[in-house]
Amino acid sequence: MEEDRLLLLVEDDAAFARTLKRSFERRGYRVLHAASGEEVQALLTGQLPQYAVMDLKLAGNASGLNCVQMLHQLNPEALIVVLTGYASIATAVEAVKLGACHYLAKPSNTDDIEAAFGRVEGRTDVEVSNHTTSIKTLEWEHIHETLAESGFNISEAARRLGMHRRTLARKLEKRQVK
Repeated sequence: MEEDRLLLLVEDDAAFARTLKRSFERRGYRVLHAASGEEVQALLTGQLPQYAVMDLKLAGNASGLNCVQMLHQLNPEALIVVLTGYASIATAVEAVKLGACHYLAKPSNTDDIEAAFGRVEGRTDVEVSNHTTSIKTLEWEHIHETLAESGFNISEAARRLGMHRRTLARKLEKRQVK
């Protein structure tokens, strides 16, 4: 199999990872799977994938953004797509700044991800809307920006936001995208 079809899958949900891995293998990719930043670091010592699919939030409140940065530093040409169930503008911007070519909200499938690999260039024909942002959306964006700044540590983010940790956890559960 061609070396340029090597894909790194960073996903801590074992069932979802297994499904994506099988689907990409059927499409001709050789897939390396990691569930944590430490596993990513170990996998990248011997090989550099050209493609990567990274979950934004890993087990133990670890951030997939660290993995994006790690791979991008080793291989700036790698096409990296970030998947998340916690989509926000703040994390999307950070993912792109750190080297991701695209950012997708879950649920996304292999077709969506492959299409994202093909859309590495920006598009000028995207419609710009004139609607104002609701206060709930602004609050949600502020929460996610603070979460990203605190390394997805809920206790620290709650402290920075001036709210109780349980209140923040409830807000996150209500708006979780699956």
